[in-house]
Amino acid sequence: MKKIIFCFIFTLLTGFMYAQNTIVLNPPDLKRGLPVMTALSLRASATEFDTAMISLRDLSDLLWASNGINRPESDKRTAPSAMNAQDIDVYVCMKTGIYLYDVKNSMLNLIAAGDYRKLVAVQQEFVTKAPVICLLVSDISRFPHGEESLKMTWAAEDAGMVSQNISLFCASAGLSTRPRAYMDQDQLKKIMKLKESQHLMLNHPVSYKK
Repeated sequence: MKKIIFCFIFTLLTGFMYAQNTIVLNPPDLKRGLPVMTALSLRASATEFDTAMISLRDLSDLLWASNGINRPESDKRTAPSAMNAQDIDVYVCMKTGIYLYDVKNSMLNLIAAGDYRKLVAVQQEFVTKAPVICLLVSDISRFPHGEESLKMTWAAEDAGMVSQNISLFCASAGLSTRPRAYMDQDQLKKIMKLKESQHLMLNHPVSYKK
């Protein structure tokens, strides 16, 4: 009975926490996880997702691992980028809305309230079950030079770096994920109020192991 009550209270608190316009993230736990080689041996693209919301601790570490600042003195990131343009922004799509990961202030800021996971999943219904979907957006205007086609190549490479970070963190932390390119880009761009220079590159549904 006590376990049921605890789970109920935890669900209420978690729902309240993720319903805020601003979600303050925890500092990264740098001592957690498996050795890199073990994580590589476990990396796999999930074909099913659990519906339980992941904890703030896991969400915080996931986002820091994806593209957080690992060298504060220079603001450099866990993922490399062409010319250190830091063109990739990570958005988080959840039941309560779409949030932008504010890397420097370690928080999530609400961009659009509402559940838009179906626009990310499109025809792959199983993706909507994931409580968190990371959207990787490149702003190619941050590249200091280059033709647009070249900038898009760099954007794809940089998104791939962040994507691999997400995959390896999830393997190390016992979470499920898979990289995807398929989504309703036109609708999402409108909802997220993206500029012409911002491009949706990849998405990563994330959940606990089912």
